[in-house]
Amino acid sequence: MIKIRNMLAIIACKLLTVAGRLAGKKATSAPGAIAMKISPTILKDLSSQLKGPIVMVCGTNGKTTTNNLLYSLFKSQGKKVVCNNVGANMLPGVAWAFIDKASVFGTLKADCASIECDEASLRRVVPHVTPNKIIITNLFRDQLDRYGEIELTVSVINEAIDKLPDVQLILNGDDPLSAHFDKGRNCMYYGVDDNCNVSVRETKEGRFCSKCGAELSYNYYHYSQLGDYFCPSCSFKRPSLDYAARNVDLTNGMSFDVCFKNQKLPLKLNYRGFYNIYNVLASLCAFSESGFNTDNANKVLEDYKPQTARMEPFTVQGKTAILNLAKNPAGFNQAISTVLSDKSSKDVMIAINDGAGDGRDVSWIWDVDFEQLKNANITSLTVSGIRKYDLAVRFKYAGFENFDIADNNKDTLKKVVSGKGEVSYILINYTAMFETQTNLKAISDKEEAGK
Repeated sequence: MIKIRNMLAIIACKLLTVAGRLAGKKATSAPGAIAMKISPTILKDLSSQLKGPIVMVCGTNGKTTTNNLLYSLFKSQGKKVVCNNVGANMLPGVAWAFIDKASVFGTLKADCASIECDEASLRRVVPHVTPNKIIITNLFRDQLDRYGEIELTVSVINEAIDKLPDVQLILNGDDPLSAHFDKGRNCMYYGVDDNCNVSVRETKEGRFCSKCGAELSYNYYHYSQLGDYFCPSCSFKRPSLDYAARNVDLTNGMSFDVCFKNQKLPLKLNYRGFYNIYNVLASLCAFSESGFNTDNANKVLEDYKPQTARMEPFTVQGKTAILNLAKNPAGFNQAISTVLSDKSSKDVMIAINDGAGDGRDVSWIWDVDFEQLKNANITSLTVSGIRKYDLAVRFKYAGFENFDIADNNKDTLKKVVSGKGEVSYILINYTAMFETQTNLKAISDKEEAGK
């Protein structure tokens, strides 16, 4: 009976996926949700067939990139990988990822899994899928009306981990909030072991010691609360790093050495954004700790292309337009830091929506250090999105006198990318991403077709 229910669930999911995509939708979460209604055990039945590692990637920022890097590394070993690399990271999306790799008879055709998981959904996923490893990238304040304050996020992640006594945690050692998950568990730590002088003035989320409550001190920090921290009142400090980035150079992309297990892996990558060092370290740590050789990792990482709106480049009118997703103060501050590191003259557009996927509360924009953009060699600035007037007020208080307020549409993008700057940056939050990317593709595709 269970086998028949599983077969019906798989068939329904695959048919709904095809129908959804014919209608122009991603069609992952809804088909997955319906499959689990038909057979509530389908995900558990499929995931239990995997013989290789199951790695879950959790945390506020960097989940998608870290997960997709790990997917690429697993694939480089000739493995068939279950991966929700389209970004559907709640329970129905995870179910869809496994069903996508299954035959209609309920046989999973895969060797291992790399699964991105929403922080609040982790406790709902682990009863169905038992991971060998969980990566926690970082914890920042995000979507207050959904997640609440950081303490609530820590609590729900702990609830999930407590159900997994044998899991190995791969933690960002530079983040005191992530390091807090140790508690005698099996942990590996990664981080940046250089003072890279990339810090900007911004709000620190994890300012206080998780053991005694005293304010943390830093030998140096990179951004938000990430860095080489220690508590002046007790023994809490940044743990020894098992996978450390050293000799960091952010000139023309990024280069650094990954030091681990008495080895040194030199990397030179054409990535933008200091935060990507953490994504690379996390994926390499999970890959190596899963028993794979890193000899070919350099080429895999060099060949990796950014996913949707992760410093995604477009060519329009012979110039580069860069689209970047940022969902919270830490993400926006890092995007601004990347803009500042580009010495070209630039046209900048920032779009904020308040859809269900974004969080209705946009008060977080006051924690973004937009003032830094005064030093970014900007030739034009445009604010857009559903909450464009909130952004306009924020930029007025930041001291900007000349900027445009416009709807987020194709005409606005055309104006931004055809500005006087040498390059354009479009910084957006989640629900603004899809329309913006579609319009950028239409502009660049039209141009390419006319050549």
